[in-house]
Amino acid sequence: MVTAAEFPVTITDRAIAQLVRLVSKDGRPGVFLRIGVKGGGCSGFEYVMKLDDTRKPVDMETERDGVTIVCDAKSAVLLQGATFDYTGNLIGGGFKFDNPNVGKTCGCGTSFTPK
Repeated sequence: MVTAAEFPVTITDRAIAQLVRLVSKDGRPGVFLRIGVKGGGCSGFEYVMKLDDTRKPVDMETERDGVTIVCDAKSAVLLQGATFDYTGNLIGGGFKFDNPNVGKTCGCGTSFTPK
């Protein structure tokens, strides 16, 4: 397991508070949050966020407040220095990435082209 300082993404306190609720509601033993990017979307890459229970050999992980967050090594390159946050706003609320590696985004805001 990597330390929070080595993990490529900073997870905010608001995101952790919401993740604690989601993980406890899920109920599967060993469930964790997987974050990353995959090819697709309007701009080339789109963010991935899901509750998972299967680790891969290329995963790096960190833990906060009993919640494990996992990111694969390939995604870590595109997410290095990003912040993962949660907002409860009625419009545009939910989990969001603030990623300094983004060159441009699409109109929907869920996909991006790296710098």
